[in-house]
Amino acid sequence: MAGIVIVGAQWGDEGKGKVVDLLAERAEAVVRFQGGNNAGHTIIRDGETFKFHLIPSGILYPGRKCVIGNGCVIDPKVLTDEIDGLKARGIDVSGLRISANAHVIMPYHMLLDHAGEARLGKLQIGTTRRGIGPCYADKASRLGIRVQDLLDEKILKKKITAAIEPKRLALRPFAKDPSLDLHSMAEEYLTYGHRIEQFIADTSSLVWDLLDTGKNVIFEGAQGVLLDIDHGTYPFVTSSNPVAGAATTGSGVGPRDIDEVWGVAKAYVTRVGAGPFPTELDDDLGAELRERGGEFGTTTGRPRRTGWLDLVALKYAARINTLTSLAITKLDVLSGFDRLHVCTRYRGEEGAIFDRFPYHQSVLHHATAEYEELPGWKEDISLARSESDLPATAREYLQYVSDFVGIPVAIVGVGPGREQIIWTSSSQSSLAAPTAA
Repeated sequence: MAGIVIVGAQWGDEGKGKVVDLLAERAEAVVRFQGGNNAGHTIIRDGETFKFHLIPSGILYPGRKCVIGNGCVIDPKVLTDEIDGLKARGIDVSGLRISANAHVIMPYHMLLDHAGEARLGKLQIGTTRRGIGPCYADKASRLGIRVQDLLDEKILKKKITAAIEPKRLALRPFAKDPSLDLHSMAEEYLTYGHRIEQFIADTSSLVWDLLDTGKNVIFEGAQGVLLDIDHGTYPFVTSSNPVAGAATTGSGVGPRDIDEVWGVAKAYVTRVGAGPFPTELDDDLGAELRERGGEFGTTTGRPRRTGWLDLVALKYAARINTLTSLAITKLDVLSGFDRLHVCTRYRGEEGAIFDRFPYHQSVLHHATAEYEELPGWKEDISLARSESDLPATAREYLQYVSDFVGIPVAIVGVGPGREQIIWTSSSQSSLAAPTAA
């Protein structure tokens, strides 16, 4: 049995979906444990592109259980559209299970999210404006609507009324918005409830049974460690905990159910939205990385900010999550550069050197990256399928990252396709490919 958590080790968009899709072949279930449709995973399989926002990417394997855990927040319109879209493409969704305790994004959450960002002006956090934060806020305030509430008209109406009451002042500008009509809202969401009722389950018990009978279960995080509401670059963070520890609370398993923790990181770094970014390349080189890597958001289409690999932040992510393996994606994007740079420490505004990720926001916001220069490679590595196929300097780059962070690199991505993956000789995972040493 293995419970394997897969997290983003940067600011999200690292390619977690591809890694999950790869490992799901050898697992019985994939469990999404936090976040909402502010996340997006892109999978390319057999020339077809699939974009997921809520449903775990393991759904592409017939018979896999794909669980949306209690730690997630769900926009039922997005979910039902995603289900319909997969069915239309001939994908079997019968393995989908939705926690009855997951919280539901309501129309007023999206209105409040838009209004909140607009009110901040130049201080905007850069949310996706999909109601994620206000939904989590209602959860913490004990005013949330849960998936199970969509199956009971009386309870749903009572809970909507209770949730809207303290928001009346904030919602006053939207008083005439038809989406806020109690009767219409209840009818719409009861309809969603009936549509997804067949998938609603006690998902914690389902996962316990799989683990207790020796099955492999993957726990899939959204966003990335540096966007964690507790451990990320607050307030420029998401509204949940993308760290590995949240896999337990977000799915209902215990800490001893987790055997491995994989961190996924690009061979460089990207970030969407506002917030500090010490290695950012706000120049032609950054634009070139963006174009080469196709760095535009799966969910929003927003261009991502780009920069050199930040090893200070990656080492921080490794410690926060007690990573057991690294998956380095998009190594091919760095092909063609004569010299590469990796950040090994920060310099503060007053000249102080920081070898560890600074805890104080004022320090981090003014920190500049200090780099080590490494040799690049000219070769196209997109056809490489083993470590020996990689140029020596590419192997040296990966080894430098592994040595600095103190975590073995288990797999390397050299292109967008599912087959463009290299299992390294360092991989010791229970789900490692048979050909790995």
